[in-house]
Amino acid sequence: EQIQNNPELQQFALAEGRAAFGDNCAPCHGSGGQGARGYPNLNDDVWLWGGTLADIQHTITVGVRSTDAHTRQSQMPAFGRDGILTPAQIDDLVEHVVHLSGRPADERALRRSGKLFSDNCAGCHGPVGKGDRKLGAPNLTDNEWEYGSSREAIQDQIWNGHGGVMPTWAGRLSPETIKALAVYVHSLGGGE
Repeated sequence: EQIQNNPELQQFALAEGRAAFGDNCAPCHGSGGQGARGYPNLNDDVWLWGGTLADIQHTITVGVRSTDAHTRQSQMPAFGRDGILTPAQIDDLVEHVVHLSGRPADERALRRSGKLFSDNCAGCHGPVGKGDRKLGAPNLTDNEWEYGSSREAIQDQIWNGHGGVMPTWAGRLSPETIKALAVYVHSLGGGE
């Protein structure tokens, strides 16, 4: 916050953060932070763990599903691969998620999927699919999809429960570089 209130310091932090991003973050998030399948877009306002400067700095510091004792943790169950749900139940949930995102969905599947969603998904994604930042559970009602928005991509996510890893940058980068990275990522347009 002190950096943001000092234009000269902010310009320095942005330049340092841009350079550190190019060297360390761009291979996964893209040179402009646009993301790719399995790697979050850092230009939008969709944040699994929060988009404040402090939230971003914390995520960079401890990583996601990484080696730090305080790493951000969340894991989507592999409902199909682990035999938790049947293929037909997963097909119904796909239609439910498609519907939550505001797209037309199979009405018969929607009638069957309400209890399935409530019993298996609402604990993390919430009763109406809005997600939960405390759990790192994405909002299913927006048009932002880390693993794709097609029915096939949604089915794959429910079946396999993908969850990427972001490295722990503490110890690899100095605290000052991490802070500069947080300032830069926050400036990409999606920070809160």
